[in-house]
Amino acid sequence: MLDLSGVSVAIAGVPVLRNVSLSVPAGGRVALIGRNGAGKTTTLRALMGLVPASSGTVMIDGEDETRLAAHHRTRHGIGYAPEERRLFGSFTVEDNMLLPAQVLRLAPDEIQRRMERVYGLLPELRDLAPRKAAGLSGGQGKMVALGRALMVGTRAVLLDEPFQGLAPALAMRYAEALKRLRAALPDVAILITESNPELLRPLVEQTYVIERGEISAG
Repeated sequence: MLDLSGVSVAIAGVPVLRNVSLSVPAGGRVALIGRNGAGKTTTLRALMGLVPASSGTVMIDGEDETRLAAHHRTRHGIGYAPEERRLFGSFTVEDNMLLPAQVLRLAPDEIQRRMERVYGLLPELRDLAPRKAAGLSGGQGKMVALGRALMVGTRAVLLDEPFQGLAPALAMRYAEALKRLRAALPDVAILITESNPELLRPLVEQTYVIERGEISAG
């Protein structure tokens, strides 16, 4: 479903990714493991079209999307939850989750159906829905970012360091949410980045390791 083949990325003239290749099949659960600065975030951003590839190809559903802008890729049903969450602090939790679906101009009944699905998977978000995002804890913000990604991620969800900075209890709750996601939506592919492989072993089927911008199967 998602394929990077020989992708290299340079930022401000500095090589960040070097000939990176990975594949996430439909319904697959894949981890990308590496230390801070290894290139995990840039790999996800290259998949989403948020940084340009200087070489290689990005294939989505068998189509070459290498040169297309990020908003075109979301139309393939790909959701992205960045490490830093990037919520609009003055918006409510629900408005933050609604925004990408509204940008895609989904029909109101489809938006409502997806919102109810998110609340079913992440029930704590229903209680948080009217709160301003600026008042959330870090763990709550991570949950909202996951919910927002699921509003458009009907085919695949990319999660960047979802456990980073979470207390153990919150990390366990997040992991349980991912298990519910896996059970309820088995056809949705998930690509998760993390620095600690032990956190992801129960959640994934395949692991890639990235070091200094180069990738290998784990």
